[in-house]
Amino acid sequence: MFKKILIANRGEIACRVIRTAKALGYRTVAVYSDADAQALHVTLADEAVCIGPAPVRESYLNVAALLAAARSTGADAVHPGYGFLSENDGFAQACLDAGLVFIGPDPQAILQMGNKAGAKRLMLAAGVPCVPGYQGTDQSDATLLGEAGKIGFPIMVKAAAGGGGRGMRLVEQPQDLAVALVSARSEAGNAFGSEELILERAVIEPRHVEIQVFGDKHGHIIHLGERDCSIQRRHQKVFEEAPSPAVSPALREKMGAAAVAAARTVNYVGAGTVEFLLDRDGHFYFLEMNTRLQVEHPVTECITGLDLVAWQFAVARGEPLPLTQEQVQLNGHAIEVRLYAEDPYAGFLPQSGDVALWRPPTGEGVRVDHGLVSGQTVSPHYDPMIAKIIAHGATRDEARRRLIGALQRTRLLGLPHNRAFLEAVASHPAFAAGETTTAFIAQHFDAAALVRPQPDALAVALASTLWFEASALSGTSAGAPWRSSGPARWPMLIGEGEHRHAVHITANGARSYTLEVGAALHHITLCERDGAALRLVVDGVQRHAAAIFAKGLLHLELGSLSASFEDLTYAPPAEAAGSAESRVLAPMNGRVLAVDVQSGDTVTKGQRLAVLEAMKMEHQMLARRDGVVDQVAVRVGDQVATRALLVSLVEQPD
Repeated sequence: MFKKILIANRGEIACRVIRTAKALGYRTVAVYSDADAQALHVTLADEAVCIGPAPVRESYLNVAALLAAARSTGADAVHPGYGFLSENDGFAQACLDAGLVFIGPDPQAILQMGNKAGAKRLMLAAGVPCVPGYQGTDQSDATLLGEAGKIGFPIMVKAAAGGGGRGMRLVEQPQDLAVALVSARSEAGNAFGSEELILERAVIEPRHVEIQVFGDKHGHIIHLGERDCSIQRRHQKVFEEAPSPAVSPALREKMGAAAVAAARTVNYVGAGTVEFLLDRDGHFYFLEMNTRLQVEHPVTECITGLDLVAWQFAVARGEPLPLTQEQVQLNGHAIEVRLYAEDPYAGFLPQSGDVALWRPPTGEGVRVDHGLVSGQTVSPHYDPMIAKIIAHGATRDEARRRLIGALQRTRLLGLPHNRAFLEAVASHPAFAAGETTTAFIAQHFDAAALVRPQPDALAVALASTLWFEASALSGTSAGAPWRSSGPARWPMLIGEGEHRHAVHITANGARSYTLEVGAALHHITLCERDGAALRLVVDGVQRHAAAIFAKGLLHLELGSLSASFEDLTYAPPAEAAGSAESRVLAPMNGRVLAVDVQSGDTVTKGQRLAVLEAMKMEHQMLARRDGVVDQVAVRVGDQVATRALLVSLVEQPD
C-alpha cells in the first residue's frame, strides 16, 4: 500500500497524474528543475522538490536526485509519467530497491521491450506479425549493408534503443544507406546512449495503429481497443484518434489478440501500448511496445469512460483489473491533437519563449490536458508539446467538428505554435473522410502548401488601433485625436516580423476609428475588453479577438491568424542588415552540437556548417550560397538564442 506519490516528470502529464491522485485521496510530490520553478505541476502538488538545473541529465534524468526527493518527502510510490525515465529499467529497479512502489511494469519487462531489436526477436518467437528486417547483434557497416540488400529498398533505419523518431531514417536507394547509418548512429548515441540500429523493410504509406493493453499481478491481460496515430511529422505523432477509421470489429479482435500475446510474453503488468503498422491490404506488423502510459491515452479514456491512471494505481496496489475483455465497451469517437510550440512554416522547428496568454478552450465534449500558465517560459530544454486538446462525440464527424471549434477558441499568445495548422488538418476533406496515413502531411501539407499566413489589412488595422490607444493612455502619442478643424489623421508605422506597414488612423469618436492600410479602408469600434479578450465591430460586423502587450510587442489573434506587432512610428531607422544569405542565424534557442567550419574555409551551397540541438531535435545549419567563412561566432557546447549569429560568409574572391 502507498499513500504519497512522487511524480517523476513535468508538464501536462505531471498535472494529469496529480489530478487523479488527489481525486483518489493520495498526497502528491512534484519535482522540478530550476527552469520549472513556476510551472503549474509544481503548484498543483501538495509538496515540490527542486532536483537540479534545467538540463534534463542534471534534473529529470537524475535518478539520485529523484530518489532523494522521495526520501525527503516521505513518498512511498513513484509514477514516471511518459518520456524521461518512464521506460528505464534501471530507474524502475532503483525505485524498488529503495522500498518504493514503482507505478509501472516490472523492470525486466521494461528491459525486454525497451530494445527494438530484442523486442522484435521476442515477437517473432511468439508468432506476432513483424516487418521483415534485421535485428542482429552484428552492427558492422558491412553486415548492415548486406542485410539491407536482402531486405530490399526502400528501407527504414531505426535506433534500437529509442523512439520519438530520433535515430530513424528512410533510405530509398542503396547508395544512400552508408550516410544514413552514420547520421542515425550519431543521433541515437546522443539521444539514447546507444548506437545500436535495426533495419526494416519500409511499409509505404501505412497507418500507425496501436493497441492499449493492461495487465495486473494476477495474470490477467486485456486490451482497450485501438488508437490511430497516423498523422505525424518527423515520425512524431500530431493527431491521434480512437477508434481507427480503418479498423473493423474483426480486425480489432485480431490486433487486440496479437497485442495481448505480445504483452503476455513478458508477463506484463500495468498500462502499455503495442504499436503496429497497418498496410493498405489490412495486414498489420509489430512495430514496438511502449511500456508506459502513452501521450494519447485520453482518447481511449473518452471512448471507454475509464481513468487509466486510476487503473495504474489499482494495479500497483495489487488489485485485479476491474473489467474482463468481454466487459470493455467502446462508445463514440475521440480525436486528440498535440499543441506544439513550433513553427509549421519553417519545417516544424521547435520554438521557445514566454507565454503571454494561455486560455484553453472549454465546451461540450472538449478536454484539455496541459501544464501551462500565462507568463510561463517554454524552455528549450524540453519537448515542445505544451498541451493536448481532445474532442469526444457520438460520431467521428461530431468529434472532428467539436475539435475544430475548440481549436478556434484556443488562445495562445507570445510564441509561435501550430494551432492554425491543426485546424487546417482537421478541416481537410481527406481527414474528414478518414483517409489518414503516415504520409498525410507530406501529401497534403508539403512545403509549397505550408505558406506562412501574412496579416491582412484588417489585422494590421486592428493592431494599429490597439497601439494607438495604448500610446494615448500612456501619454506617448503625438497629439490629441481631435483638432479644431475636426478629427486628426495620424500616420503610423507598424512592424510585423520583417514586414513594415504604413498606416493612417483617424479617431471618429469614443473608441471608434477609421484605418487606412494601403488601399484598404476599415472602420473599427472597440466595444468591450475583458483582459485579453476583445469584442469589436469591424465594417459593421461584430467580431472577437484576443490581444495582449508583452515586452514591447502586441500579440494578436484574429481568426486563424496569430502574429506579433510593434509600433515603429517613432523608432530610429534600423541599421543596415547584412545579406540574409550571408548570415546563418539560429532558428531556435538551443545548444551547439557541432561546428564543421572555421574562418577562411571555402564552402558550397548546401554544405553543413553547424548542428544545433533543442527540444529533442537536431537541426543541421546549411550554407545558403557559395562563399568563404568570415566568422564563426559559436563553439561546441554553447547555448544560443533564437536569431543568434552562428556563421557569416563573404563572397569568394575572383
